[in-house]
Amino acid sequence: MTSPPSTPLLDKVSTPEDLRTLEKSELRQLSDELRNEVIDAVGTTGGHLGSGLGVVELTVAIHYVFNTPQDRLVWDVGHQCYPHKIITGRRDRIRTLRQGGGLSGFTKRTESEYDPFGAAHSSTSISAALGFAVANKIKGEPGRGIAVIGDGAMSAGMAYEAMNNAEQAGNRLVVILNDNDMSIAPPVGGLSGYLARLVSSGKFLGLRELARRFARKLPEPLHKAARKTDEFARGMAMGGTLFEELGFYYVGPIDGHDLEALIPVLENVRDAAEGPILVHVVTQKGKGYAPAENSADKYHGVAKFDVITGEQKKSPGGPPAYQNVFGDTLAKLAESDSRICAITAAMPSGTGVDRFAKAHPDRSFDVGIAEQHGVTFAAGLAAQGMRPFAAIYSTFLQRAYDQVVHDVAIQNLPVRFAIDRAGLVGADGSTHAGSFDVTYLATLPNMVVMAAADEAELVHMTYTAAEYDDGPIAFRYPRGAGVGVPLPEVPQKLEIGKGRVVREGTKVAVMSLGARLAEALKAADQLEAKGLSTTVADMRFAKPLDTELIARLMRSHDVIVTVEEGAVGGLGAHVLTYASDEGLTDAGLKIRTLRLPDMFQDQDAPETQYEAAGLNASGIVDTVLKALRHNSAGEGQRVEEARA
Repeated sequence: MTSPPSTPLLDKVSTPEDLRTLEKSELRQLSDELRNEVIDAVGTTGGHLGSGLGVVELTVAIHYVFNTPQDRLVWDVGHQCYPHKIITGRRDRIRTLRQGGGLSGFTKRTESEYDPFGAAHSSTSISAALGFAVANKIKGEPGRGIAVIGDGAMSAGMAYEAMNNAEQAGNRLVVILNDNDMSIAPPVGGLSGYLARLVSSGKFLGLRELARRFARKLPEPLHKAARKTDEFARGMAMGGTLFEELGFYYVGPIDGHDLEALIPVLENVRDAAEGPILVHVVTQKGKGYAPAENSADKYHGVAKFDVITGEQKKSPGGPPAYQNVFGDTLAKLAESDSRICAITAAMPSGTGVDRFAKAHPDRSFDVGIAEQHGVTFAAGLAAQGMRPFAAIYSTFLQRAYDQVVHDVAIQNLPVRFAIDRAGLVGADGSTHAGSFDVTYLATLPNMVVMAAADEAELVHMTYTAAEYDDGPIAFRYPRGAGVGVPLPEVPQKLEIGKGRVVREGTKVAVMSLGARLAEALKAADQLEAKGLSTTVADMRFAKPLDTELIARLMRSHDVIVTVEEGAVGGLGAHVLTYASDEGLTDAGLKIRTLRLPDMFQDQDAPETQYEAAGLNASGIVDTVLKALRHNSAGEGQRVEEARA
């Protein structure tokens, strides 16, 4: 076990106010100590590492130059915010990151006044920072909006929508483009750093404004030519033409690890009358930690690891991850079906599409952080006779809901939605929990919605979706490893809208949708021990419902319990609606629906989250006993004995 790093300077910095008392000459040492603290903390907890290491100097510089929290600093996505958390009063809790009761892995408004806007999904920062800037402008109060956004996040249309509307914020809005991957900038060196300092300086801006005033007095053709010459000259030297067209004054590119260059530029930007301003900063993911610098993914997301060697603690071997089962199955199906193609929105490995891409590169498409485009692109492919699979996390698909409705469902196009991260997701908390997809999809006409109970069912559902050409179809599956059932050699084409009974009983019926099936079977064992004969059905489909199975179970059992890892409005709501419409509750049938609670659950171990939600075996048993009013039945006591 390694000892914590020595951080004598960082020990003096609890807040940005403390940081601003330091000499500029001390900031290099502070940054080095801050980087070591991040490495040590994430080695203890796991989490996002490379992105945070890449913005250490930038974090220090922003808080040193700007008056946070009065100046509102918004980190896009937020997975690079660990250095920010350490120097904004949360260092004493940094080793609780992503754990139950600990710090969130993202920015969170309830955590600190230095987190003015919560973010865990991409490309929202400019819109939010613009809101802060304009609000202060309207109220006549001091304070800027500062957005730090990565080059990947800039691929989303929302970022450009915000920039296109940012001009009214004036110099109250500063956007810092953290370019760490796409290399959209020319090489960063001494000349570009000098130019950035020059064009952001008050003297240059004053001279530029004087030239503008002079140009306005020229005839219109000459006025336009002068303006274009100014923009062209800076665009040729610095590459900011696109941002200028969107109304921003562009500064950069500048080395985001060179504090001697970075701080003067930010000071010039802070003091500028021009605006809004975009500062283009080039950084390196994983900076300062060799294992991260040398890793293909720059240690973007890591498990706990050895700080000295960088070796991550491996989880014990076990069943394959659901996304890999999906990717391998789809790749195999595509060998004999040239119409199958796969689309992901910047999550190839997270969705398993990377495995498909290795086998079928010409039919794999990573559209970047652009879920709206991805869904409508899939709709176009489907309209032209292809069999597209849009593999998107549940929470990310929310961003394309209008496209799902308007471009897919209304036109009844056979887009296949492979929905990863269904249900609760543990350490990533509420921002990434797949709580709503069944609800928001099963309300749509023409939509088929399936949920895999295990990895074998996922194989069957992938094949079923591939073969289904009558309209849109979706199937959801959880994060992480499967339950350990054998994978079928030959996939089965499921009958649309038909569930399966996996255990027969007579008194209680548990209707399970998705990966809570194992808990439903455990509950059945416990209920049987209490003398309650229990049927367990894997419903497979939230839409269309297996009404024949539901009616049979309701007519032959005293208690019906639906179980699903989703919010209200899913399977339980649809079953209740059907039962009401058909009069199946008129004779006193007891129906209970188990679902996620009406709240956003914070990060914790998944089993703890599900226990809190009542979606484990004990929660199911407790629900049945309360429905039968046998709350006092002991663990080993039969219900018949409790009645006596």
